[in-house]
Amino acid sequence: MPLRTLVTGGAGFIGSHLCEALVAAGDEVVALDNLSTGSRENVALLTERSGKRFRLVQGDILDAAAVDRAVADADRVFHLAAAVGVRLVMERPVSTIITNTRGTEHVLDACTRHGRRVLLASSSEVYGKMGSMQDAPLGESDDWRLGATTIRRWSYACTKALDEFLAFAHAKESGLCVVVVRLFNTVGPRQSPHYGMVIPAFIDAARSGRELIVHGDGTQTRCFNSVHDAVDALVRLMNCAEATGEVVNVGSDRAVSIGDLAALVIRACRSSSTIQLQPYSEVYGGGFEDMARRTPSLAKLRGLIGTVRVRPIEEIIAEMITSAGGSMTTR
Repeated sequence: MPLRTLVTGGAGFIGSHLCEALVAAGDEVVALDNLSTGSRENVALLTERSGKRFRLVQGDILDAAAVDRAVADADRVFHLAAAVGVRLVMERPVSTIITNTRGTEHVLDACTRHGRRVLLASSSEVYGKMGSMQDAPLGESDDWRLGATTIRRWSYACTKALDEFLAFAHAKESGLCVVVVRLFNTVGPRQSPHYGMVIPAFIDAARSGRELIVHGDGTQTRCFNSVHDAVDALVRLMNCAEATGEVVNVGSDRAVSIGDLAALVIRACRSSSTIQLQPYSEVYGGGFEDMARRTPSLAKLRGLIGTVRVRPIEEIIAEMITSAGGSMTTR
């Protein structure tokens, strides 16, 4: 019998790629999504080609009854649904906090009640400022440090940390089988330029010949991971018994500055666009802080699942340009 797998947020960017991988592996998949940041277009081909093996259910993780029904019908759960994107967090802090905490509470309660294994997608944001405060890559057992509660940026990090605490509390009290994954800057086809997603925004601007807006001074670095590599890790961690009760980084450990990233996109698009620096205060107003760097340690991930592919940023950019219908260099 095929596994029945529930993916919350399954019509979103990462969720839709995960649903494709699960169907290809033989699962029967249900995607629960309120379509606030996800879309039917993301799963249109999957719906058309998979028959009864894939189904999109429009529903909200804030609806406890809808979550309970979906979990009860599944054998296992990938919980990806969340408020996403720096811009959304800054502009809608109340809904961000409620969605990420109460929604996860509903999912974990249902998984506990029905005895379902769950993979909880957390975020590298949980580390807070630590990436800028140490030279070594961030390990899962490292301390985390957030800014003042008046800085809205940290509310998202706090909600994801609370999700992790709640997951492990369920595991302690009721034996919930849970794997917590901290995702680092996942990018790829279908990612929207909205909500502050940097590479899609750069590609959109470069293809149109507009200036690429780099926030801050452009020297801040990030590690961008292909959505295909992230999905592969998620599936393998769900299937890994040794990952139960663990928190695991999933990402790339190859850093690139945002200024260099903008230049790479311009060259790949063969664009005449230029780069403009813009202070954070002009973008988000008050209540925002950024980190100079954030690089994950992947030692634990490799120890659990073996070889981890980390695609070069040039390859990721090329695929995203092609999927958007643009031109690219061949180098």
